[in-house]
Amino acid sequence: MLTKFGLDKNVLLIANSLFFILGIITFFIQYKALQNSNPNVFIRSVMSVMMIKMFVCIIAVLIYVLSFRDSYSKPSIFAGVILYFVYLTVEVNVMLKLNNQKNA
Repeated sequence: MLTKFGLDKNVLLIANSLFFILGIITFFIQYKALQNSNPNVFIRSVMSVMMIKMFVCIIAVLIYVLSFRDSYSKPSIFAGVILYFVYLTVEVNVMLKLNNQKNA
C-alpha cells in the first residue's frame, strides 16, 4: 500500500525508529529538568532537545539523500516529516500533563 503512494517502507521504518529513540531520550531529559525547582532548567532542556532533534533529523536526511543521489523518495521524506510532527505532538501533550500534575 505504501509503494502505491511512492513511499519507501525502509525509509519510513528507519525514520519511525529514529523518532522513537529520540523521543525516549528527550522525554527523560525533559522529565529530569521538570523536577528541578528552577524553571530555567526546563526551558534550557526544551531548547537543547529541540536543537539535538533538528540536527539529527537534518543529518539523517542528508545521509539518505547523498546515499541514493538520484533514486531517493521525496514522498518518504515528507512522510517522515509528518511522523516527526506526530511524535512532537505526543511529546508535548505528555509534558503538559506532567507539568500540570506538579502544579508548576
